[in-house]
Amino acid sequence: MDKRLVVISNRVPVPDDGGPPAAGGLAVAVRAALRGREGVWFGWSGQVSDEPEETPRIQEAEGVTYVVIDLKPQDFEEYYNGFANRVLWPILHYRVDLAEFNRADLGGYVRVNQRFALGLSSVLRPDDLVWVHDYHLMPLARLLRARGHFNRLGFFLHIPVPPPDILQALPHHADIVGSLIDYDVVGVQTENDRDNLGRYLRTRGARRTGDPGVLATEDHRVRIGAFPVGIETDAFARLAAEAASSEIVTDMRESLSGRALVIGVDRLDYSKGLTNRMDAIERFFEHAPEWRRQVTFLQVTPKSRVEIPEYAAIQEAVSSAAGRINGAYGDVAWTPIRYINRSYGREDLAGLYRLARVGLITPLRDGMNLVAKEYVAAQDPADPGVLVLSQFAGAAAELPDALIVNPHEPEAVSAAIRRALEMPRDERVSRHAAMVEALHRNDVSGWAAEFMAALVGDVPPPAGEGASQ
Repeated sequence: MDKRLVVISNRVPVPDDGGPPAAGGLAVAVRAALRGREGVWFGWSGQVSDEPEETPRIQEAEGVTYVVIDLKPQDFEEYYNGFANRVLWPILHYRVDLAEFNRADLGGYVRVNQRFALGLSSVLRPDDLVWVHDYHLMPLARLLRARGHFNRLGFFLHIPVPPPDILQALPHHADIVGSLIDYDVVGVQTENDRDNLGRYLRTRGARRTGDPGVLATEDHRVRIGAFPVGIETDAFARLAAEAASSEIVTDMRESLSGRALVIGVDRLDYSKGLTNRMDAIERFFEHAPEWRRQVTFLQVTPKSRVEIPEYAAIQEAVSSAAGRINGAYGDVAWTPIRYINRSYGREDLAGLYRLARVGLITPLRDGMNLVAKEYVAAQDPADPGVLVLSQFAGAAAELPDALIVNPHEPEAVSAAIRRALEMPRDERVSRHAAMVEALHRNDVSGWAAEFMAALVGDVPPPAGEGASQ
């Protein structure tokens, strides 16, 4: 019988009574790992309380045991808004200049990780497999080991890993990133991320072994592997086909009046390259006047982390750019850019992806970017749209048949938009088929199974693993 799997993430989306489960990338990935086995999902409830209960709350739903804790306001501010999102997030996205470190936030980060370790101690069995997710919880293995838990511990980082010199700019990096050495398996999105992490851990004293991909200290061995996250390819394709006749897609199609649609969907974040994208769109209308009034750009950008000043600044910059472009090129019958600051459901987005002639996914740095994969899966295979994708998204390594661009070069992105809009159907069909094949080779179930195989049996790493670590 399979061992029980205990998944730990910062936030746990407990299904509401009678409501659909959360459908974000992490939620879909974790459910794929839990499918068909006894499982526990542990983490923060999303609730903040002045006096949270000491004992975790337990709820059974859809065959999974959800175990959640609440956080105090100070914990939320220091651990989540502070160290996780104002220090770790920018540094791991290569933006050392945006990191704002203070000792109080570091203390909150460690304190909440200790709270997680304490709560886990009440539910962990000696033979459980443990899979920890993302940058909020890097030190958790070290804290669990200190409490006497010697389970197989895996960790997956969903965001990028920069080179060692950038990681070493993180104050107390040895206690945070360096603590990843205490896991048995560490998974990252790309081979570049894998190599960067391996080189960093070697600066901390880890050494190569005769087993490629495995590093060792005096008393521990850790396997580092690239496990790129996938999506539910066939399920998303069916959802998009069904949503093509939905009310929102029908309304959007009618409002376009025959114009081509270019779509971007990104959380409001400086890593997404939104202002760079606006520059490219402005260049497009400047240099391709024949496309004015013939194309509409839809940018869907839900707000996030609104308490953090840098995010308010991004909102202001993108809104200002959209207004400037609309003022310069629009008229009473046509608005070049429709800029929306709200969330849409998975079905609505799937239908809008299918409607769009071009998917414009141009982050400055992204661990994977599942929107790119969803856009491809959503297309009509007989008449697909074209993906324009940043070379700095993890997805670019798997989707070379997209139009790969440098988001820092607005002229090149502008040219790629034009090429995508003018690409012949035969070329679009050929490129799309190759990308769908890549999505099928590595869907979300395969991703989860591959990581779990490594965690259970310490099997050889994924294809392409080398000794460069």
